[in-house]
Amino acid sequence: MAKGYRSYLPEQDLLLPANLREWLPENHLVYFVSDVVDQLDLSTMHAVYEEKRGRPPYDPRLMTKLLVYGYCTGVFSSRRIQKRLQEDIPFKVLAAGNEPDFRTISDFRKIHIETLQDLFEQVLAMALECGSIKLGRVSLDGTKVKANASKHKAMSYGRMNEKQQQLRGEVKQLLEQAAAADEQEDGRYGNKRGDELPEELQRRETRLAKIKEAKKVIEQRARDKAVAEGKSAEEAKRAKPGDKDQYNFIDPESRIMKGADGFVQGYNAQAAVEPTLLLIVGQSVTEQVNDKKQLTPMVELIEQQSGQRPEAILADNGYCSEENLEHLESAGQPERKIEGFIATGKQKHGEHRKPAKRGRLPKGATRVDRMKQKLKTKLGKAVYAARKCVVEPVFGQIKQARGFRQFLLRGKEKVKGEWALLCLTHNVLRLHAAMQY
Repeated sequence: MAKGYRSYLPEQDLLLPANLREWLPENHLVYFVSDVVDQLDLSTMHAVYEEKRGRPPYDPRLMTKLLVYGYCTGVFSSRRIQKRLQEDIPFKVLAAGNEPDFRTISDFRKIHIETLQDLFEQVLAMALECGSIKLGRVSLDGTKVKANASKHKAMSYGRMNEKQQQLRGEVKQLLEQAAAADEQEDGRYGNKRGDELPEELQRRETRLAKIKEAKKVIEQRARDKAVAEGKSAEEAKRAKPGDKDQYNFIDPESRIMKGADGFVQGYNAQAAVEPTLLLIVGQSVTEQVNDKKQLTPMVELIEQQSGQRPEAILADNGYCSEENLEHLESAGQPERKIEGFIATGKQKHGEHRKPAKRGRLPKGATRVDRMKQKLKTKLGKAVYAARKCVVEPVFGQIKQARGFRQFLLRGKEKVKGEWALLCLTHNVLRLHAAMQY
């Protein structure tokens, strides 16, 4: 053995602490996650396992801790969590000798996704109380997140019509060929069963059936949209989809939408963030490709999920409309009024807003006109400028730092649960960071 080196004996047995909690520093995130989950009401989860059958299930506290810690540290898939349980000390400490496999972890997430969504409010209440935070100016924004489906598995309504005609022709041709073959073979061999469709015909008929079903869904969406726009029942009944309206055969509730990296098959994830600890105080997911109709529901969700009504809302021009600004004014109810700082148009990089002109606005000025002038004032510019430093870093932490780029679950309700879990873990991380000082 060379002299001058520190002792290195791989074969030698090591004396490790008997208590797993001594393996990591006291302020480690894994202990914080464990303590937070222990404070949550998981009675809804426990109720699922009241009826005894087969082998005892894993404790819901353990499974919830694994998911929360996994999402906190950028380990999202059930297979990766199982791998970490075999290799990483923090996961081993959290599991305390248990080692559920990936299928068990995946099934737990799917079964309890609604309860996991509800836990967001419990963690938020805990964080707001710990920080003694009263909602003032809240920043609102949306980000496009890929669905667990390829955009290449989507088809437009116009393309469906073309494909339907093509497949009908092919099916008719194949049936005629099959009938001719049957007649020829009957003459040669006598009677035969012939009760199974040729494989090629089965394949085309299956595709034709899927396209028919997809067309029904898109046509119903067009009728629903007409109703939402206030059109009469007769007009809604006659409403037709546009040729470019899309349907995805893997996740039909997702949509093709433009994100930061181009067009994706995905969902529009919404988050409202307060400026003190950068806590997410309201969150949801929509299949709408833009944010125009999201301000009103998000204001209500902030109040519902945080238990507080914000004093002001900061948002980009995607949320600007007469209807939205009227909602913030609460239609003449002063006690419900929320001050708005909503951009009225896009500002080019490096462009400075011109100072507001003095004097009154012309008669008949719209709410958008008034907002435009407001954001040109010194106060308006200063308040709105803070938005970028509040909500955008949160999306950066979720997508860049933790690496969440795509939902693992399919369908809007399950995706909403997964986004709530992401927002919950963001708040856990913010609270943990705040308590280190």
